[in-house]
Amino acid sequence: MIPFTQNLVKFALFSLFFYAVSLIVWGLLSPQALKPNLNYRKGEGAFMYSRLQEAKEIENVDILFLGSSHAYRGFDNRMYSSKGYKTFNLGSSAQAHSQTLVLIKRYLERLNPKMVIYEVYPETFSNEGVESSLDIISNDNQDLSSLEMTLKINNIKTYNTFLFALGVECLGLYDDFKESMVKNKDSYVSGGFVEKKISHYEPKKFEPMELTFSPAQVDAFTEVMALLKSKNIEVILVFAPISSAQYRRYTNLKYFDSLMRSYSSYYNFNEMLELEDSLHFYDSHHLNQLGVELFNESILGVLADDYN
Repeated sequence: MIPFTQNLVKFALFSLFFYAVSLIVWGLLSPQALKPNLNYRKGEGAFMYSRLQEAKEIENVDILFLGSSHAYRGFDNRMYSSKGYKTFNLGSSAQAHSQTLVLIKRYLERLNPKMVIYEVYPETFSNEGVESSLDIISNDNQDLSSLEMTLKINNIKTYNTFLFALGVECLGLYDDFKESMVKNKDSYVSGGFVEKKISHYEPKKFEPMELTFSPAQVDAFTEVMALLKSKNIEVILVFAPISSAQYRRYTNLKYFDSLMRSYSSYYNFNEMLELEDSLHFYDSHHLNQLGVELFNESILGVLADDYN
């Protein structure tokens, strides 16, 4: 029995090694259309590579922003700098709370914020986190938290991308990578914000939708909040403005608001600001720069009134 077990372990290790090598070769040589379950995208999308590279150099901020694309497209660091705040934006596309947990485990000690403003878009609580995990794996170094996240998500795309990223990192294949600071209509702003060239949204109607809450994401959110509070960091939860058409579709927002208030100070800016869908948004749930400026002026007002 013992020789059989030893041979089985050897075979499993060889198979994993062969699979990883084949995956790296296939990933490097094949077009994306032929590798749907491998999504390594360093430098693609919303400047995650540049944001994380910058996070490795920043220390001791006044405010750390966390959250999804509503965070890195919504919190304009320049407006806080003008008021004397040192800030950094650690948002990422479709960032589920399991990915927020990975990022703060890596960067919280270095960034050492006095306050965290955590953008809480309701749909991130039902998000599996696949897209956000691929973004982080592709644009940051791999460690035990990457492996833990990969195992928890348990998705073939995440497994393949993690193995590929680990391989190319060990081989140093992207050590000289540089990311452009302008992509189409998007420009990266130091501190993690992404400014989009002004455009406007044409409103439409949405079917009613009941918000759902994944136990895994609620648990991750709870762990994030516990970790921040264990460091005596002031946490403000923020529901960033979305178009009124999108906002009205949710049928159980009162429950969501109540849930957020049970964790920390919470501000639903959809109820605090009067914005126009066609003037202040570029799609159904992202502010354009006109909306961003009004949103951040309102947050700065809250900070001046309640946190000084």
